[in-house]
Amino acid sequence: MRYRAVIFDLDGTLLNTLRDLHAAVNVALKGQGFGEKTLDEVRSYVGNGVRVLFERALPEEAPERREACVAAFKEYYSSHINVYTRPYPGILALLERLQKAGVKTGVCSNKFDAAVRLLCEAHFGALLDGCIGEGANMPKKPAPDGCLRLMETWGVGRAETLYVGDSDVDIATARNAGLECASVTWGFCPRETMEAAGAARFFADAQALAEYILA
Repeated sequence: MRYRAVIFDLDGTLLNTLRDLHAAVNVALKGQGFGEKTLDEVRSYVGNGVRVLFERALPEEAPERREACVAAFKEYYSSHINVYTRPYPGILALLERLQKAGVKTGVCSNKFDAAVRLLCEAHFGALLDGCIGEGANMPKKPAPDGCLRLMETWGVGRAETLYVGDSDVDIATARNAGLECASVTWGFCPRETMEAAGAARFFADAQALAEYILA
């Protein structure tokens, strides 16, 4: 077994959250008088938290207009967070295998913390050993703080821990935390973007990832 612990990104890695994010973005935009965005456009905006999402969606707008969208997004999303969201194929089996093998697993996400905890509990329950999202006392990725906190809680070192994500942000997070990164190709970020960020190890499905971790 290569690792004693695995830290996962959430959106685009464990869960396909895109349809619910897309709906919430468009409710927020329409409420502020802006046009809607396509699913692919929203896909390209996610990964750095909700404020950066609206900076990308509305680059020419004043900060206060974007903040109004952020507030509207959070209000809608908090009550529509789990309408279409589902784990990617093989994810539950992956987490079950890791748990059975005694591997600690957790989530470090740029989604706001309350949403991370709600989704992790709804979809994974006791299959995860911890989850951390964006909050007042937790810098966003690619800051390594969330990963380091999970590792400290579990009592594991860098060489014993793998980080798994679907974006260039995740690659930078792993690098900043001193961790090896496994990049998955089923998520939101194009493979070429991850390659440009320095990704060296790719996985096309959850079973292949499990085999690598447990080898």
